[in-house]
Amino acid sequence: MLILVANLGSTSFKYRLFDMTDERLLARGGVERIGSAKARFSAQAGGTAWEEEADAPDHAVAVEACLRFLADPQRGVLRSPADIRAIGFKAVHALGLTGVHRVDASVLAAMEAYNNVAPAHNPPYVRAMQLLAEKLPHIPLIAAFETGFHQTIPPANRLYAVPREWAEKHGIVRHGFHGASHRYIAERTSEILGRKDLRIISCHLGGSSSLCAIRSGQSLANSLGFSPQTGLPHNNRVGDFDPFALSVIMRATGKTLEQVLDDLANRSGLLGLSGVSNDLRDIEAAADQGNAAAQDALAVFVASVRHYLGAYLVLLGGADVIVFTGGIGENSARLRSAVCEGLEWLGISLDPQRNVAAKGEMPIQHASSRVQLWTMPTNEELIVARQARAFLERSAG
Repeated sequence: MLILVANLGSTSFKYRLFDMTDERLLARGGVERIGSAKARFSAQAGGTAWEEEADAPDHAVAVEACLRFLADPQRGVLRSPADIRAIGFKAVHALGLTGVHRVDASVLAAMEAYNNVAPAHNPPYVRAMQLLAEKLPHIPLIAAFETGFHQTIPPANRLYAVPREWAEKHGIVRHGFHGASHRYIAERTSEILGRKDLRIISCHLGGSSSLCAIRSGQSLANSLGFSPQTGLPHNNRVGDFDPFALSVIMRATGKTLEQVLDDLANRSGLLGLSGVSNDLRDIEAAADQGNAAAQDALAVFVASVRHYLGAYLVLLGGADVIVFTGGIGENSARLRSAVCEGLEWLGISLDPQRNVAAKGEMPIQHASSRVQLWTMPTNEELIVARQARAFLERSAG
């Protein structure tokens, strides 16, 4: 069974093609600058790399072109685009929906209803899915929502202290996100260590970030709440924020609520704190040069990670494993060191040499550490492919 997993942006499309009989990655690639006559196509398949520029007025044209490449007799890995059983999507949020669904008008409407809740994610996904459903009706589109992994979170960690009907009638709860990443970390860590009863704290740190408390493969808490704007500071999204400050900013600046929310969603987080960049590497470089705002941005980010880490250690009664994943979690030895600094009394001891040398999937704890510490590349696309396969098998049965 061949599953294509799509990652969509407003002007981009990235994909991975899996043979789910043995979960082999057959090809990967994507298109940048969709909507342009000089869209950039790239792909890797069967040892062949390919790049070119071509017209791609919309996502459907871009996907069709990628399917043709995958079926090219000289360069591709398919006999025909019809060999693909489904296109899977790491969908983010939808009104009244979670789990895995075949994309239809009702799913698109539910996602569109939350365009303002997930403004960086839902609008491009809805537009692209509509086009693909129209132009590729023979290929099922499967949406695996990030919130699905967090349905095991108990009420104590899920409910806000607001009128009960807000939760019951309007779904105002801590939904949690990054579900595909945290699910992969839970499954892969259990596989490596040969245990299913592990207490894991998964630290997905990247352009958007969250921590997840996991026991025996189930999510018990996630730092993201009702929307992907909450929790830790993100690259340009606010993280935790007191809503009563909104009226103060609106009166002081004359901005509308929509304008202030746009600031919180696009010009806040590490970018807003540092005034330098939304990229942690740039912020670290500026901090090393004495930029006080950049130093503050790093300090706030580390403090937020440690805040949730401490909460989840209490929730789980300790941890067996702490995993760092995502672009920052995997690649910033400085950040990992700052997060773990002074936690030896909790049985958390980082090995400085291992930490600096870490690449890919490897342990980085000191020999004296009671808690295992790992860097681990996540694989959200494989999780979505597994979910799409399971959905198709259930539907066929």
